[in-house]
Amino acid sequence: MSIPFIDLKTQYARVAPQVEQGLRAVLESGAFINGPDVAKLEKRLAEYCGTRYAVGCASGTDALMMALMALKVGPGDAVFCPPFTFMATAEVVALLGATPVFVDIDPVTFNIDPAKLEAAIRAVETNDPSLHPLPRHEGKLTPKAVMPVDLFGLLADYPAILAVAANHGLYVVEDAAQAFGASMEMDGVTRRSGSFGQIACTSFFPAKPLGCYGDGGMCFTDDADLLELLQSVRVHGQGRHKYENVRLGITGRLDTMQAAVLLAKMDIFEDELRLRQDVAARYAELLGKIPGLTLPRIPAGYGSVYAQYCIQASSGEQREELLARLAKAGVPTSIYYPLPLHLQPAYANLGYAAGSMPMSEAVSGRVFSIPMHPYLTAEVQTQIAQAMAL
Repeated sequence: MSIPFIDLKTQYARVAPQVEQGLRAVLESGAFINGPDVAKLEKRLAEYCGTRYAVGCASGTDALMMALMALKVGPGDAVFCPPFTFMATAEVVALLGATPVFVDIDPVTFNIDPAKLEAAIRAVETNDPSLHPLPRHEGKLTPKAVMPVDLFGLLADYPAILAVAANHGLYVVEDAAQAFGASMEMDGVTRRSGSFGQIACTSFFPAKPLGCYGDGGMCFTDDADLLELLQSVRVHGQGRHKYENVRLGITGRLDTMQAAVLLAKMDIFEDELRLRQDVAARYAELLGKIPGLTLPRIPAGYGSVYAQYCIQASSGEQREELLARLAKAGVPTSIYYPLPLHLQPAYANLGYAAGSMPMSEAVSGRVFSIPMHPYLTAEVQTQIAQAMAL
């Protein structure tokens, strides 16, 4: 029996009638770009996340780009982000001519470490690399924004991050590409991903907890002025009408057919989140006694959506041994992420050296992920655990 890493086929069978009805309605309407379902989805997801506004766009990367453009991030600006994440986080910073300043991660959550963030900001403010490793750059950098990542479905430490950012007058752009639906208790209130910072961004790539059948993304904000900017940037810097362009922008629109798919999937989303919790709990029970493994640890008051089930081996050698066992048993695996961003060739111009982000580098050498989705059965999970325990 083939074991899928993410089972989109079983999910589709569950929502097929609703998806097909929604797609048929779009096809019959002819409103393929920014049709009525896009506005309907924006309203529904803003309400779900607890924000005033949402702006659908073409991908999670476009969402991040639009957010930074709306905040006027550009050359000479420093944007603080973790190196243990997907390429897109820092990529949009560099594409706009700003400078990514990498900040190492917390060893438990794998999210940006607020204490190191404070040190990194002070290092940039004083141009003092003895306080924190700094990228190679010309001239003085101006701290502009923090871009925390909600890695693997777990929210970053926003109470601490927001406090640090406020103390230094920085914007916060939440990269929630992997965490739509995640939650945490803050000031006695349960808050969901998408509700932190001036602008929050998410992705609807098919493998995400809420995914469409292509590329898609969304920005969230409570600020009416930022809403107007995001909507303008999304369509080539559009002004009062289609052919008035008041700023530079991108082609970042969300296809109406993808919005129709997402509306259908939202009807089962809360149930799928519950099922993900069940799968994670079974994994914790099945794998908890295997020597050398560190399983995902969710802080008190947090709710992860487990976009991936990421395990840390005791060493690179144990990881290779486990990956070989799983491959032999026909279990698909993946490594998120084998090389942190500060060591990627694309960022070589920044001059970060090996050893400058020790936690990210150590974790990259030991982590691996196993199948994770709402429709993973106890029987299959037992097979996976048995393969690892041999």
